[in-house]
Amino acid sequence: MNYRLVSINSKNLSKKEINEICKLKNTEWKYGIKSQMIWYKKNVKKDDLHNLFYIGSKLIGYTLLRKRSYKFNFSAKQKKYLLFDALVLDKKFRRKNLSNLLMFFNNSIIEQSGLFAFLMCKKK
Repeated sequence: MNYRLVSINSKNLSKKEINEICKLKNTEWKYGIKSQMIWYKKNVKKDDLHNLFYIGSKLIGYTLLRKRSYKFNFSAKQKKYLLFDALVLDKKFRRKNLSNLLMFFNNSIIEQSGLFAFLMCKKK
């Protein structure tokens, strides 16, 4: 199996890659491609990190690490963190331990950044 893991900033993504991401996300969250594109334009910033998992030329996995900042105890200095967002793996490739590869890749990107990351999600 020929696979490739790539991490790309939003500002370096092509329109084709953004479209592929929205199509993959729509397989899990069925709001429609147009709605996925609107969400992308509204919520994704130019320095956010998109981790793409390809088998051959097909995008089969995706995660988004959104770079954000916060102020602690009303200090003037902002601290940065990564918000782990949108883990999606194509349904045909689930239960093959491929998500472990994607998560290992995410963890290495998080460690390299020197920032902490967290995931907020519903109980389900």
